[in-house]
Formats: sequence, C-alpha cells, structure tokens
Amino acid sequence: MNKILNRTQRNYIIMGLCAVLLIMAVGYAAFQSQLKITGTSNIESNFLVRITGIESNVQSGSASNAIEPSYTDTTATFKTNLVSPGDSMKYDITVANEGNIDAVLNSIKVNNSNNEAITFETSGIEEGDELKASESDILTVIVTYNPSITSQPENTTATITVTLDYGQSGGTVTPPTPSGITSDDLKALAVTEGDGIYQDEYESGRFIYKGTNPNNYITFNNETWRILSVENDGRIKIVRNEVLPARAFDTTGGTYGSNEWDRPADINTYLNGEYLETITVNKDKIVPSTWSIGEVTYENNDLAGQIADENGTQSQTSSVGLITASEYLRANTNKDQCGSLSLNNDNKDICKTTNWLVKGGFYWTISPYASASSIVFFVNSSGHLSNGSADNANAVLPAITLSSDISLSGSGEVEDPFVIN
Repeated sequence: MNKILNRTQRNYIIMGLCAVLLIMAVGYAAFQSQLKITGTSNIESNFLVRITGIESNVQSGSASNAIEPSYTDTTATFKTNLVSPGDSMKYDITVANEGNIDAVLNSIKVNNSNNEAITFETSGIEEGDELKASESDILTVIVTYNPSITSQPENTTATITVTLDYGQSGGTVTPPTPSGITSDDLKALAVTEGDGIYQDEYESGRFIYKGTNPNNYITFNNETWRILSVENDGRIKIVRNEVLPARAFDTTGGTYGSNEWDRPADINTYLNGEYLETITVNKDKIVPSTWSIGEVTYENNDLAGQIADENGTQSQTSSVGLITASEYLRANTNKDQCGSLSLNNDNKDICKTTNWLVKGGFYWTISPYASASSIVFFVNSSGHLSNGSADNANAVLPAITLSSDISLSGSGEVEDPFVIN
C-alpha cells in the first residue's frame, strides 16, 4: 500500500562533482577542463529530476570545446580549450522535473579549490527555486582564464563541486531503480597528469587508475575495494583495498611449489572456493573472466613486450584472480622513472610514492617467473617487484571483474566511495 513520506524520505539529492583539469602550455596556456556532475538519489515512482541537456557558448577570446559536451541522467561532462587570459566558456546544464510531483531546491553548495589563475562562476539555479512537474531549470557554469594573470601560473589545476539538494512536496511513492554512473562515464574522466584514470597506451580501449591516491574507492561486499581498470568492453576490474592474510601461492606442485595458476595453484583453489563463498553482497555482479598468466622476464626494460607476454597465455575462466606484474607497473604515474620492471626496481624509493598499489607489505601477483617453474612475482613493501618460491607466504590481494551493465553512485573519494546501485 502506498503511504505519505516523511520529510527525510522526501529528499532527492543530486550530488555533483566537477573535476576541472587545466593544463597550461608554453606562453599563454592551453587549458583542458572537465566538469562531471554525478548523483546518488532516492527517486520515487512519480518523482524524477534529471539532466536533460548541456549547451556551450564561447563567452570571450579563443575558448573552444576540446570535445562535444555530453550528459547522462545524472552527469554532465565537458572539456574546454582556453588559450589566453580572458578566454571564457559558458555551459548551460538543463535539469528537468519529468515526474508529476513538484520539487524545490532545498540547498545548493558550491566549493572550488580557489586557484587564482582559474575562476568559476555558477548561476541560474538558486536555493528555494521551485521546479514544478514537467518544467526545467538551468545551471550555468562559466570557466574563465583569469584576465589579470600576467605570467605563467605554477598551479594549473582546479576543482569545483556543485551539490543540488532537491526535496519533493508530497505524494505517494514506490522506489524504482535509480540512474547512475556507467563505465563510459568513468572513462570520460580521463586525465593526462596527476592522480586519476588514464587511457592505457598499451591496450586499446582500456582505462587504468594511476597515481598516489586516485579517487577509485568502491564499496563491494560491504568492504572497501578500489577500481583497477575499466576494460575495453566496459567491465570494471576491482581489487580489495586491504590485503588478505599471507599464504603460499602453491605448495603441492613440486619441491618448492608451482607458479602455474591453472594447475590449479593452491591460491587459485582458495580464492575461487573458500574465499569466494565469503562474498555475499553483489556477488551476482561478478563476471567470471580469464586472467593473463603469461611468464615474465625479470628486470626487463620493455613494458609493451612484457604485457604481450603476460597476455599471450590466458587462464581458464574463474571469478577471482590476482593482478599481473604489469598492472602493478601501469598504476604508476611516473613513467620516466618507473615505466618498466627494470626502471621501477632501480628507482623503487621514488616509484613507491606514485603508485597506489603499494600496500606496505608483500603480496602476490599472478605472474610466473620465466626462468623457473616454482618462482612467482610479488610486490614488496619498498615498491620493488620481487620474485620468490611459490611455497613462500605472501599476502593476497584479490581481484574480480564486475559486469559492464552496473551503474554507480558516489564520487570515488575515500569518504564517498562509489556504490553499486
């Protein structure tokens, strides 16, 4: 039976995270900026507030779109080129009430990182504005290269967060499935410097999270995990944030154990048996996958060749796996000093500071050592990619792959992790 909601139940929230990256070139800068508005919501059957459009217009100077602005129900994305001080671009984002219950904007919060070289201005939607059923309103965001800047700024990055908190006036409701962030939305956040998600230069269509502490936190099985990559088919690979207790990779495949995951190694049997049974929340979102288990040459200086070797042998299909040695290396933003196994190990004291997959202890990868059948690569606390006997005990960092059909809410920050809708 339908019932009248109390005030708390009547709240509808659009949470907006606008991440704007501005990259300055020689002379007057070439900016790249990106806005993302993402949302979580308690949507009711006849209460539907969503984004229905985004339009851009040059306000002044040589500003232009680097890509055409795009949007989903709860996200808006744009990238802008700003060339000289005074350049400005305006984005009008339409928010529409497509339900049959009138809505009111309870609050609007705007936070930005206050970079003096970059100014943001929002207008159009104000607190207390009523958004009646079948009507729409516009949030305007203006990004400007501060015209008073006369020299190359040191700080070229700024962020802005916009939060719109809508409430409804009443009515009877039944909660439907909300819209959310898709794997394509995650790819649209791609950056070219700093912490974040990057387009993988080695595997077409694949995107990977890099840096010291990117916003890739996700709640899975009522635990904190982190997104490792968005695969070329939209599947999302995640790893547990905290490692599992130390255990041998294998003890039964010879005197010192075997490095063959598909033998199956003891760790494979454990992860896809006893451990898999402990996953009880969103287990249906796991997509059984093959895992790259090709052999890796120690101290090689050819990451592209290493990836080809790893991908050259695929495991049998299973739900849980481990990261490869190259996935560990590719999570580092410092390619010049850490962009191959050899470079990473030579510069491990530097490399461990720009790789979020350093966990402060030793844990296994899935990658076997090419020169000995009992040796497996592992990540150690110094950031070094070492190798050791399969019968040794190292911690375990489970990896799983989620369906491309899922949608997420949240911002990916540690305090506001992505949540599967």
